[in-house]
Amino acid sequence: MSKRLRSVVAALPFLMYAACGMEMTAQTTAKEAEAGLPAWVKTVGARRKPSKKRICSANEYGAAGDGETNSTKAIQKAIDACAKAGGGVVRFKPGQYVTGALFIKSGVNFSVGEGVTLLGSQEDADYPSIFTRVAGIEMKWPAALINVNEQKSVTLSGGGVIDGRGKKWWDRYWNLRRNDYEPRGLRWAADYDAERVRLLVVWKSSDVSVENLSLKRSGFWTVQVVYSDHVTVDGIKISENGGPSTDGVDIDSSSNVLVQHCDIDNNDDDICLKAGRDSDGLRVARPTEYVVVRDNLTRHGGGVLSFGSETSGGIRHVVAYRNRGVGTSEGLRFKSARTRGGYVSDVLIRDIRMENVPLPFTFTLNWNPSYSYATIPKEITNPPPHWVVMNTPVLPVERGYCEFRDIRIEHVEVSGAKRVFTATGLPEKPIVGVTFADINAEGEETGFVEHARDWQMRNVKVRTTKGEPLKLTNALNVESPEVVKK
Repeated sequence: MSKRLRSVVAALPFLMYAACGMEMTAQTTAKEAEAGLPAWVKTVGARRKPSKKRICSANEYGAAGDGETNSTKAIQKAIDACAKAGGGVVRFKPGQYVTGALFIKSGVNFSVGEGVTLLGSQEDADYPSIFTRVAGIEMKWPAALINVNEQKSVTLSGGGVIDGRGKKWWDRYWNLRRNDYEPRGLRWAADYDAERVRLLVVWKSSDVSVENLSLKRSGFWTVQVVYSDHVTVDGIKISENGGPSTDGVDIDSSSNVLVQHCDIDNNDDDICLKAGRDSDGLRVARPTEYVVVRDNLTRHGGGVLSFGSETSGGIRHVVAYRNRGVGTSEGLRFKSARTRGGYVSDVLIRDIRMENVPLPFTFTLNWNPSYSYATIPKEITNPPPHWVVMNTPVLPVERGYCEFRDIRIEHVEVSGAKRVFTATGLPEKPIVGVTFADINAEGEETGFVEHARDWQMRNVKVRTTKGEPLKLTNALNVESPEVVKK
């Protein structure tokens, strides 16, 4: 991507507001948006990149761009040779390359250039089973299409396309869940047993950049950054992710991460912060922290910016600004469950616009019970090891209650919402310390807040069809917004 084009991408959210004729009352200049942010915001992301002096052609190692030949071994040979020689750029001639799991090595710039498409192999054998973390649980699972495992100084870039061709795994999941697991009361296990291939995973690595790529049709999560630090995800486009749980970018028990200039259209959470599930996540106890999310556009999906539901290790020190959601099913989404534990704290979200997002502000501490709570039927006497892990009780039970605290949301414009506020804590664990400031929201209903304490509303204006007040239930010291009939 040229320097000029990158500047246009960076300005995209503001250009779209102007094109739509929207007032920018909640949108500020870059200088204003960044005023008062903590000093650590400037230190996140990859600190270094590989050298570009050495060029390694995958085609010279036998990779064929004919859309049919399986080039997995040839591409891996090019990666390994480049790394062994001290690093450099692995690139391709224009074409379509069928490949299974690839493992990128330290010092390698893996360049999928314009005119190049990597096509995910449809053979299960091309994705070896490796130890990893899947949806908050450590277990064996098929390798991703692109893997950066325990490496340093890696860049994935080039302007080309990586197509996971995930429909095979989407169909496998729905068949397992609908025809087998749900009738047996095993909805909670379907996601962990279908073994869907992720598109790109950064695992236990440092100084990794994922930039300027088009990612399509992931079999499961698209980009997962797990147990890693100093990672940048910049200028990627995610599309055609119509399958189940095709999250966009998942930051999972990682630190010093920057997500910016992305265009995400998928079927589940668009950008999501996670930190482990239940007893296993509490055992690992590794937080997601020091994360900046800015200048992104999200379209379809489960949440413009989501926290959880895997909260066990804790999520803290998060700053998000100048993001936009258009038609996303939920906006700012905070979710956990009775057995997750952990916390979400020190969060600042500002300068966001949500258009036709039905549920812009959602909080729940008892999310999706049929998925969140595992129970092995008595007739199953020899369950898989990961089932046993998922059924390990969190004791005492209070340890399983996640704490939401110190969350500030400011300078937000909402239009076309269905219900503006949707918040349900636990009777045993209210949602505490949420501040809304300078919010203009328009929707059908104001909404409700249940089991909460110490919420502030500063210059929060809501216009709804009936002009009804915010419904408060078991809410102590929770302020209400100014509500008028539209």
